Amino acid sequence: MIGFIVKNSCKGYACSLFLALGFLQLANYAHAQDLTTSQRMAEQGKADGTGVARDPQQAVAWYRKVAEQGNSDGQFLLGDSYSTGTGVARDPQQAVFWFRKAAEQGHADAQVLLGKRYATGEGVAQDNKQAVAWYRKAAEQGNTDAQVLLGNKYATGTGVAQDAQQAVFWFRKAAEQGNSYGQLFLGDSYSTGTGVAQDAQQAVFWFRKAAEQGNTDAHLFLGDSYAKGQGVAQNDKLAVAWYRKAAEQGNAEAQSKLGAIYFLGKGVPQDNGMAYVWLSVAVANGGSSEATKVRDLAAKKLSNGQLEISQRLAGQYFEKYQPPR
Repeated sequence: MIGFIVKNSCKGYACSLFLALGFLQLANYAHAQDLTTSQRMAEQGKADGTGVARDPQQAVAWYRKVAEQGNSDGQFLLGDSYSTGTGVARDPQQAVFWFRKAAEQGHADAQVLLGKRYATGEGVAQDNKQAVAWYRKAAEQGNTDAQVLLGNKYATGTGVAQDAQQAVFWFRKAAEQGNSYGQLFLGDSYSTGTGVAQDAQQAVFWFRKAAEQGNTDAHLFLGDSYAKGQGVAQNDKLAVAWYRKAAEQGNAEAQSKLGAIYFLGKGVPQDNGMAYVWLSVAVANGGSSEATKVRDLAAKKLSNGQLEISQRLAGQYFEKYQPPR
């Protein structure tokens, strides 16, 4: 919620003041929470010199004031407070109530979150057709998250007739606006030839766009592209580099592939110890049974002392390279 940007101004000075006070209250509260460095800096900038106490409950009170006056920003923020349990007891049904109020006024972020609630059945009876309807409203306003979500509904035929070309249409909309998941899914569509003519070079182009934004799955797919020489010249060292980026962000499949690469010595010097380390981490993070088999093969090639060292390092890597939560 910290990244939310007000999309429509309040009507009247009092409404603007209430929203501003709510932001200040919540900003000061957020400053004390476990946020990313950039978020903490942004919130600190909002909070410094205001003299407003850290009080998310008071923030909710201000949001409620403007929400009850019909302001869609206040309604969205109040719904989000109920959704996350920030400043008020978590209540999925109340979250849906206020998201709907905002969504019905055309608030795109609220439309996305209302769509998600229908998709998951949280706070409302599950209804994928309703999810699609709300995603579409937001997507048509240019909301990239909604465009990706709508594209996925078309790709899977959930709540709407399956249509790979429509999926590509919406993935492209999001991708061209810089959404990394739109770029990832568009790249995958080109890679598999689903809804669009197969084009390995276009797949790599979009995977790279997503990877440059830190998308872990895109790192993995770029690694695959370099490993196989699909859409790009085959290059084991670059495959390793991209697999490592994904592995260090907790991607279990990339961890498995990096371990296998060390076991085989492709693009890196052969190293049974590092093979054991990465494959152990992959298995602990939910990797495949194949990763377990190769890990055990690597273990048999290590002395007792080497195995003990590798097990210790694997424990450290497991703590360090967890999937995002």
